[in-house]
Amino acid sequence: MKRRTLIQSSVAALALMLAGPALADAMSDAKAVVEKYATRVTTWDGPKTGPKAQEGKTIVVLAGDLKNGGILGVTTGIEEAAAAIGWQVKVLDGAGSIGGRTAAFGQAMALKPAGIIINGFDAVEQAPALEQAKSAGVPLVAWHAGPVIGPDEKTGLFANVSTDAMEVSKSAADWAYADAKGKPGVVIFTDSTYAIAIAKADKMKEEIERLGGKVLEYVDTPIAETSQRMPQLTTSLLQKHGDQWTHSLAINDLYFDFMGPSLAAAGKGGTDAPINVAAGDGSESAYQRIRAGQFQKVTVAEPLNLQGWQLVDELNRAFAGQQWSGYLSPLHVVTADNVEFDGGPKNSFDPENGYRDEYKKLWGKM
Repeated sequence: MKRRTLIQSSVAALALMLAGPALADAMSDAKAVVEKYATRVTTWDGPKTGPKAQEGKTIVVLAGDLKNGGILGVTTGIEEAAAAIGWQVKVLDGAGSIGGRTAAFGQAMALKPAGIIINGFDAVEQAPALEQAKSAGVPLVAWHAGPVIGPDEKTGLFANVSTDAMEVSKSAADWAYADAKGKPGVVIFTDSTYAIAIAKADKMKEEIERLGGKVLEYVDTPIAETSQRMPQLTTSLLQKHGDQWTHSLAINDLYFDFMGPSLAAAGKGGTDAPINVAAGDGSESAYQRIRAGQFQKVTVAEPLNLQGWQLVDELNRAFAGQQWSGYLSPLHVVTADNVEFDGGPKNSFDPENGYRDEYKKLWGKM
């Protein structure tokens, strides 16, 4: 019996020795990724050449749901950029439902716009309308309309604008892993309505497990129904997983808008586990929670306003018969340590890299 115990102890010690360097390497790699994306963004790395403004255009923005902070932020950027380039904009709200977006698309086509921007919903959902737009020769650009960045032959999009969604997901997972000192117990929230949401959630799961952490649960719940579902779901998950649940990873900040009261009711403080980390999009409410230390520590933000300007530039390139810009906008890991720069005081990631003037120069508006 003593011999068996000795052997078991020796095996355990050897396993610990072998795991030590691997854990250290994983931790070092995770911290390096986080540090890379947590720094200031002060250099313009976008397009340096492009067509002058194509004058006199009227465009339509099809917003998936203007209650979504990411979609609203992009819409604001589009309106700002359109004013700079000299276009008229009509915004139609799909109100978070397939039926609403179908009706909005029909309304958009009736307006006979020069171009359409699909903002924040899967393009394939509206396949018949896409065909109608293509047949009418109406250029389509999009934000977060699928997993493909840039031109998408399948949907007919001239360009789908996004940060690298897989890097967004990886950096969120890496932050959680490092924060848990290599032992995270993670619940992942996603929405299978969107191909990009599943791709992001799958990447987070893959990264946590690759590093040696544990995914406790993979929760598929509609983002449009978070206000109704998240309070009770949060309570149920706390009862099920208890202290094993160290971190939440969600594909969007919206999931955390409605978790706070349930966490507080369970006796959790604003910075207690489970610690909430969002892989997009950097909403105003997320910034406020991070600044206040109230039930969210991280959002991996996209430059929503900049992306609105990029969408207008891509549409201008389509009007001019040129190729898409190829620009991949930067992402930003927002924490309490860096929340006050790169647009932080306005509760958004707005890079201090002069992008507005750069686009105006391209369009001949300076």
